[in-house]
Amino acid sequence: MTPTALTPPLMTPAQRKLGMVLCLVTIVLAVLDMNIVSAATVPIVRDLDPVHGVDRLPWLVSAFALAATALLPLYGKLCDLYGAKRVLLGAVGTFLLGSGLCGAAQSMDQLIAFRALQGIGGGGLMSVTMVVVAHLKDPEDRGAGRGGAMGGIVAGLGMAIGPLVGALFTDHLSWRWIFYVNLPLGLLVLVGAALVLKLPATAGRRSLDFLGAALAAAFATTLLLVTEWGGKDYAWTSPEILGLAAVAVVTLVLFLWRQATAAEPVLPLSLFRIRVVRLGFAVQGLVGMGMTGSIMYVMLYLQIARDVAPTTASLYLIPMAAGMTAIGLLVGRLTSRGHSPRTFLVAGAACATLALVLLGLSGPTTGLWAVCAELALLGCGLGQLIGQLITLVQEAAPAHQLGVATTGIRFFQTLGSALGAALFGTLLARVFEAGEPGEPLGAVRSLAGAAREHALGSFTDAVDVVFLSAGGVLGLVLLLAVRLRATEAAAGVGEEDRPVLAA
Repeated sequence: MTPTALTPPLMTPAQRKLGMVLCLVTIVLAVLDMNIVSAATVPIVRDLDPVHGVDRLPWLVSAFALAATALLPLYGKLCDLYGAKRVLLGAVGTFLLGSGLCGAAQSMDQLIAFRALQGIGGGGLMSVTMVVVAHLKDPEDRGAGRGGAMGGIVAGLGMAIGPLVGALFTDHLSWRWIFYVNLPLGLLVLVGAALVLKLPATAGRRSLDFLGAALAAAFATTLLLVTEWGGKDYAWTSPEILGLAAVAVVTLVLFLWRQATAAEPVLPLSLFRIRVVRLGFAVQGLVGMGMTGSIMYVMLYLQIARDVAPTTASLYLIPMAAGMTAIGLLVGRLTSRGHSPRTFLVAGAACATLALVLLGLSGPTTGLWAVCAELALLGCGLGQLIGQLITLVQEAAPAHQLGVATTGIRFFQTLGSALGAALFGTLLARVFEAGEPGEPLGAVRSLAGAAREHALGSFTDAVDVVFLSAGGVLGLVLLLAVRLRATEAAAGVGEEDRPVLAA
């Protein structure tokens, strides 16, 4: 294979640093948009549809997530075929168009449709930006993992300030400004990237596997719908859920067949022959599952078992966000001095596993300061996990498949999160029903006296099982992370599979 240099020879060190700043702003846009809408749901419903709006609120999140996830494999292939700069500009432009239309929406139907359009662009903000970051690194920083550290820092900051920014705009301006605020930042990225970025030219291939991209989108969409609707809108054994599950299986089989036969597959199966990439995809899927089993159910535990108001409960994410941010800064310093990202991957999995086990031992009387400390430890673990796998996979993947390898990481994390939501939601319901036969979970807070105490005990037991199960998932991540290090040390990556990371 002819080596492909990732370092853009036409960019000076100053231009690369400016490009990194633009990438940071882009990731901030992506992370904020994932967290900012939650603070404005009530004003949105009151303004657009006070009668039926509450029932349609889940689609504000689902429409964005479905569109963003379905397009991830296509974004990676587009980067490899047409260059990351063009794809980034297209993704940011689409995101800005969707944001402007969301701010101007006059009905819930319009807002949901425009959120889907925003999601089409949003799917590329994080994933394509990490491809650009790989191109922008200085030659001496290859393998340093700074992109992973940046991901942990920004994720922590976004988790902490996203809901706060949303609440400020909603209280003092209008919920529409949670979308309009994207416009000046996005325009800055759009103009800056167009003027500053000079990335390597592609090899000239222009064929694209549209059928494979459509099958990937169909599989991701049906799987996400199964996890979104199963056990809530429809019973798991209902014809709707079973039908969607069957469609997911069929589209997955057809997608794998297409990837094995297409000339330019959107997710080449040859990537899975590279040990680090194969294990990296598996680990990232498990990390997504474990994160779902922690953050979501921490909020449920605080609000139901500890009777903490929803707004106050969100403040308990600050220790987790602080842990993610602090460890991200530390990891950035250490990796710049030559420490391997694999070290932090193992340490992060160990911290997150321990934190979830401690949360699983919590009871109705556990001190809230102890919960804060456990969440800070969890943040330290997740801060080391988020982004480090991107660096490892980028190091191991062939240079001409950098885009699909990078977006593949994000794709597997999203699918893992969806499966985690379904698995842990079912587990919580089953364990609670075993302790409280015939009593719906939503009725716990309306009970009184001994019945309430017993129901709270059953709910706490159920949440503890979820935390311990999530800890088991992160324990498996720890085992695979250790295996990831041993595998590369023992077998490495073939010379023909390794990208050349410097000119």
